[in-house]
Amino acid sequence: MSQESTPAPRGTLEGLRKFWKHDILSGFLVFLIALPLCLGISLASGYPAIAGIFTAIIGGLLATFFSNSELTIKGPAAGLIVIALGCVTEFGFTGGADPAADMQAYRLALGVGVAAGILQILIGMFRAGILGEFFPTAAIHGLLASIGVIIIAKQFPLTLGLDSKGEPLELLAKIPQFIMEMNPIVALIGIISLIIMFGYPLIKSPRLRAIPAPVVVLAITVPLGMYFDLGEERTYSFGGHDYPLGANFLVNVPKNMFSAITFPDFSGLGTTIALKYIMMFALIGSLESLLSAKAIDEIDPWRRKTNQNRDLAAVGLGNTLCAFVGGLPMISEIVRSKANIDNGAKTRFANMSHGICLLVFVALLPGLINQIPLAALGAMLVRVGFRLASPQEFLHMYKVGREQLVIFVSTIVGVLATDLLIGIAIGIAVKAAFHIFNGVPLLSLFRLRVSIEQREKDGVTVAVRDSAVFSTWISLKRKLEPLKSEPRVVLDFSETCFVDHTVMERLKEMENEFKDNDSTLVITGLDQHQKLSNYATAGRKRSRIR
Repeated sequence: MSQESTPAPRGTLEGLRKFWKHDILSGFLVFLIALPLCLGISLASGYPAIAGIFTAIIGGLLATFFSNSELTIKGPAAGLIVIALGCVTEFGFTGGADPAADMQAYRLALGVGVAAGILQILIGMFRAGILGEFFPTAAIHGLLASIGVIIIAKQFPLTLGLDSKGEPLELLAKIPQFIMEMNPIVALIGIISLIIMFGYPLIKSPRLRAIPAPVVVLAITVPLGMYFDLGEERTYSFGGHDYPLGANFLVNVPKNMFSAITFPDFSGLGTTIALKYIMMFALIGSLESLLSAKAIDEIDPWRRKTNQNRDLAAVGLGNTLCAFVGGLPMISEIVRSKANIDNGAKTRFANMSHGICLLVFVALLPGLINQIPLAALGAMLVRVGFRLASPQEFLHMYKVGREQLVIFVSTIVGVLATDLLIGIAIGIAVKAAFHIFNGVPLLSLFRLRVSIEQREKDGVTVAVRDSAVFSTWISLKRKLEPLKSEPRVVLDFSETCFVDHTVMERLKEMENEFKDNDSTLVITGLDQHQKLSNYATAGRKRSRIR
């Protein structure tokens, strides 16, 4: 009997009793991946290293009981590094030059985090999570890829033992200079870490692949750092040049984690800086979390569905508490969630198990954490950034359609040249411009024309006129969702001039949702439309009017 046909495990007391062995084992294995990533993400965000640990612990111990998402892992995400670092920087973060200013910037950012968490709770309570579906697919991919580029630009110098101050495009242009000026001992540790992280997918042995790559990196680089006395304040000569070593090249967490609890400062909430970052944390964080939860639902062996609004409210509650004690913002994190599935997790108690493991480890073995080289963490984040901005992403967008590639690249350039909000707005504007060029009436970008009627032969027919594009998808979805109880629903596009890629992509997901409800969604009326590429869900433009 397949897993899909057996009763789905649930995060109840019965589920805990029945599946605790699976969930504890998976939670432990996810903890091994999460520990270095939490530390690296915190430091890359301009927060203390312990901040990401606080977030993952709260995400495991609190969000588990408020969300119904069975397999997602809650914790800090690389996708929010850019926002977090931007927030503390605009509040006066100096990167260690002035510790008092850095602490004040950190506390002001925590105040922003509390407000953003409350906003996320409200979004979930008022069932506004669907707003995440407004954004066009290519612009979302461009946003994530641009975040990946920024992470690479910021972390590559740290991997070589150098400073990473500067704008992303400036840092990318200086890569040859960084290679020439690298700190040899630190760079050796960083380069070994990069080789492991990038070479790991090439390993064929299932037994070796079962050991997470970050664990292998730490197993090699921590002893290597000890061998070179990386934390000893000194200088050494190599090739006629002097290079520094010292504690600043290692992770620094307090021996008593509770002494690191930091409370927010709300005095900055009335500033334009705070308002901007409240919106960015809430908007981008919610969008990433919703997308991750949806992606994990698709690969859940039992195809359990997350209540998006409930999950978003749970994330918002977790974020509010995290910011109150000094933590980073959290989301439903996709990489750790995928590992959770691969490790055999059955219920949400695997998320709780990973949080408990982090709590115990940091409480009992902080000295071991303080032996982790920052260059190793930087290499892990370079790999994360590369995964977000992989050349495969560019190739995928080209296959979807050349216009999608233009939207994708426009969003990346917009983000790198300005910021995340303006960048994604540029992507949306380019998408709208393409639609108008393809004959979409201007009004139909804002208004969906649709009629619903019952037909004896076809069942319920939903006829769309003018166009079906990303900006009217939410309206179309709201028309279709109440019809899932119908045995057969026909979606007729014969009177449209254009159906875009975002709508086609999301209709593919909705077909599966109808199927899960023992219903059928049939899409018709596209025989007069020409695909913009050979991709299955490419946009469709009507080639001739009948």
